[in-house]
Amino acid sequence: MSTRNFLRTVAGLQSSIRNVTLSSEQYPGLVRGRYGVISDTDIQAFNNILDTGRVLTDTDELEGYNVDWLRTVKGQSRCVLKPRSTEEVSEILSYCNKQRLAVVPQGGNTGLVGGSVPVFDEIILSSQLMNKIINIDEDTGATVCQAGVVLENLDTEVAKHGLMVPLDLGAKGSCHIGGNVSTNAGGLRLLRYGSLHGSVLGVEAVLANGEVIDCLTTLKKDNTGYDLKQLFIGSEGTLGFITKVAISCPTRPKSINLALLAVPSFEGVITVFKNAKCSLGEILSSCEFMDTAAMECVTGQLKSQSPTILHHFTIYVLLETSGSNSNHDEEKLNQFLENMLGTGTVTDGTVAVVPSKQRDIWQLRERVAESLLLDGYCYKYDISLPLSVFYNAVLDMRKRLGDKMIRCLGYGHVGDGNLHLNVTTKEYSKEVHDLIEPFLYEWTANYRGSISAEHGLGFKKRNYIGFSKSQPAIQLMKNIKQVMDPRCILNPYKVLPD
Repeated sequence: MSTRNFLRTVAGLQSSIRNVTLSSEQYPGLVRGRYGVISDTDIQAFNNILDTGRVLTDTDELEGYNVDWLRTVKGQSRCVLKPRSTEEVSEILSYCNKQRLAVVPQGGNTGLVGGSVPVFDEIILSSQLMNKIINIDEDTGATVCQAGVVLENLDTEVAKHGLMVPLDLGAKGSCHIGGNVSTNAGGLRLLRYGSLHGSVLGVEAVLANGEVIDCLTTLKKDNTGYDLKQLFIGSEGTLGFITKVAISCPTRPKSINLALLAVPSFEGVITVFKNAKCSLGEILSSCEFMDTAAMECVTGQLKSQSPTILHHFTIYVLLETSGSNSNHDEEKLNQFLENMLGTGTVTDGTVAVVPSKQRDIWQLRERVAESLLLDGYCYKYDISLPLSVFYNAVLDMRKRLGDKMIRCLGYGHVGDGNLHLNVTTKEYSKEVHDLIEPFLYEWTANYRGSISAEHGLGFKKRNYIGFSKSQPAIQLMKNIKQVMDPRCILNPYKVLPD
């Protein structure tokens, strides 16, 4: 299933947009900031900046922009602006800053923490029409594009030049590269290619006052003062609106192999990962896991084709290798698997070398989120933990919730210590929510983990930042925000605590 179809399915499964409770009502104690209220004069000013049809004010048109795709938070924006250029973004933000109108940057709106939708009536500044790929350098792999380019489209285009985007997400068919950079998205192959803090060569961004910050270098080495682009990577649109991105795209591998392995315990998963790093070395590109509950959910709920190794009380590992010599890669992988089977660490497995079979196996991992929604309501958590206690978070949460839930499961990125913990109930339950939060964050902090591995803090987690950052660090963030956005018009009520 394509990501677009997935999102349509999600929309059909969740409550209708009109029935989603407003964030301002759902979260008691929220107070609207001292911002201006958009007027007809403001709408006219925006129409003077943008062409006809790029200033949306119709209530029906605004519905989809005001709600996150999980249908858990909802704003009341009365205006969506769709610029095509940096210059238009600059004019818009300059005007909004003078009038003290709050603004929410929005890309593909595929976030999971409410970071890309209004909390109250903030203006939505969409990157949908900023979708031009500006340059692809075949020699260096440096690629420059506007922020609104869809990740999958960018990867398809660079593939024509023998390259690949070093980021792969389940939402790749809808998410925008600007949003990926703004949230420092991780994805399936961070193990091989690292985070966007390393892959992004430069950015162009517009500050709250309309000033354009041009750090759009395509050089891999530029040691001239502070590395300002890093401030925008992961800041979730609170420091500036990213308009262009320069990203280093590695050579597309000629040989890809994917193995799905059955392992009796999570201790065995760690053994597989450690041995894979040693034995597969330079060709190891991904190491993912799914527990039994996740596999049963995706195969049972979506009637997906079950792998031949489906067993109860088993954890599944997906190992991907990417290289340039198929014979060499297959030989290394087969030798590794023989060793793992010989020691009993792995009890069963299947290897896919044909792209279509690989897609089928990856669908099992990527469609877990979709299958969970068929239970009713899903509480989604994204944490980083040491591997020594990684799966204990799932086991302890199951004990804590008991029969108050339908299922509690875990899957995610073993290669970078990122666990996706999910709990489902028939419908939203405040009792279950309160049993999970802040217990899970306290549990994570006890092991010096992170309460957000790759989804960001957004609106939902902003007040829990203290579980992962010290007070001096939080204060420094507030100081940076004050310098770059003194009137606090950019994505208010996000990232920083109330």
